[in-house]
Amino acid sequence: MTDWAAVIDATWPAAARRSHGPWTIRTGAGGGNRVSAATAVAAVGLDDLDSAVSAMRDLGQEPLFMVRDGEDALDRMLADAGYIIRDPTVIRACPTASLTTEPVPPVTAFTVWPPLAAQRDIWADGGIGPARLAIMDRVQGTKTTLFGRIDDRPAGTLFVAIHDGTAMLHGLEVATHHRRKGLARHLTRAAAFWAQRQGAAEFSLLVTAANAGANALYADLGLAEVGRYHYRALPKEKS
Repeated sequence: MTDWAAVIDATWPAAARRSHGPWTIRTGAGGGNRVSAATAVAAVGLDDLDSAVSAMRDLGQEPLFMVRDGEDALDRMLADAGYIIRDPTVIRACPTASLTTEPVPPVTAFTVWPPLAAQRDIWADGGIGPARLAIMDRVQGTKTTLFGRIDDRPAGTLFVAIHDGTAMLHGLEVATHHRRKGLARHLTRAAAFWAQRQGAAEFSLLVTAANAGANALYADLGLAEVGRYHYRALPKEKS
């Protein structure tokens, strides 16, 4: 059984993590929800909630909690305390080999580490800036980026890393004027070919539930839903 929390933490790590009572508190360093949210490691109560809130505010971060499958009591407690749902997210996965049955067109995708300036520009245009690039640098395990080209022009990029035999794709971005040309599909397959060469038997990624287009693409590629999580945060006027 894949430990999805461990895969996410290893392939998209926070700047720092520490235990704080029944919580794991993350220092996000501006890298977004996934590296900033607190997670419960044991049953929690309202006093524990107040303690976690104080710890996150001491870091200069908004109080933010990740709620995973099965954490219904935590979800109810946060809801009762006024925390609202943010970014429901689907975990998708499949055997790596199932994504490597068709070749990727020649000169479409290239493995590159560290990422090129052209990749950084594509990410920046999609809202993935230095704080998220720093997350990629922090990954300690096997990792790479994929650089996609169409008509011999820079067109897309992604990051992929491996933990305990499972590859996880992050940060897939296709330049606006190159979308709807099949590049996201080609890059995903290319990442799976790379993962297979590294010995990863399972391939996975995260996608927000609201991203209907991406969910349709990944489902068509055979990446099945294997889990979900969401965040809870105070409304902006109360945070």
